[in-house]
Amino acid sequence: MRILTSCLLLVLVASPAFAGDKSAPAEPKDMKSLFNGKDLSGWDGDARLWEVKDGVIHGQTTKENVAKGNTFLIWQDGQVGDFELRLSFRCTADNNSGIQYRSKHITDKSARNEWVVRGYQHEIRNEENLPNVSGFIYDEGGRRGRICLVGEKASWEPEEKKVVHETLISADEYKELFDVDEWNEVIIIAKGNNVKHYMNGRLVLDFTDNDPNLALKKGVLALQLHAGKPMWTEFKDIRLKQN
Repeated sequence: MRILTSCLLLVLVASPAFAGDKSAPAEPKDMKSLFNGKDLSGWDGDARLWEVKDGVIHGQTTKENVAKGNTFLIWQDGQVGDFELRLSFRCTADNNSGIQYRSKHITDKSARNEWVVRGYQHEIRNEENLPNVSGFIYDEGGRRGRICLVGEKASWEPEEKKVVHETLISADEYKELFDVDEWNEVIIIAKGNNVKHYMNGRLVLDFTDNDPNLALKKGVLALQLHAGKPMWTEFKDIRLKQN
């Protein structure tokens, strides 16, 4: 019996789930829907560029209707601090989009339009080859650029980034995971100064912001249309739980 028990313990310790489970947690039962599937109630953005189309949020720029700088559809019902956000997206490969969280709505003279947001951004791209893929954290409007890449477990110490682990997901695994031209599901879980990003149920990034001057604790939630080449992006099934 002792031998069998010892063998069982060795199997459990060696199991990937016990070495660090990379699967997304089960969805909480009490998440709040942020989109009614009919109109943009509860959201504010450039009416030329955002609409509800076929039951999803549709943002689009064209040669005739351009974005004057990056512009955002901003959730109006409060700010997010510690939270879990789940949604699905798809977009074209002509440009990129993003999901802003713990961010600031900029209304001073530096803003190029009425819906400028700066802060943490979950990058959205219709690409499957690392590193230019959906999921990395970008410092929208800030000076840190790509704060944490897909595949990294990292922290940002005062004025310095430290990468603890570089291969939470490999290039081949991400390529298999992501559905180009199709709907993909994002999960963002923020607790204190730690943020985790999941793509289609798989952990792709684990970031801790330890910079006392730059770390963001609370702010607005928003969806991005990027300036530049004409593009479209869509979002649906947007659910939020605040802790």
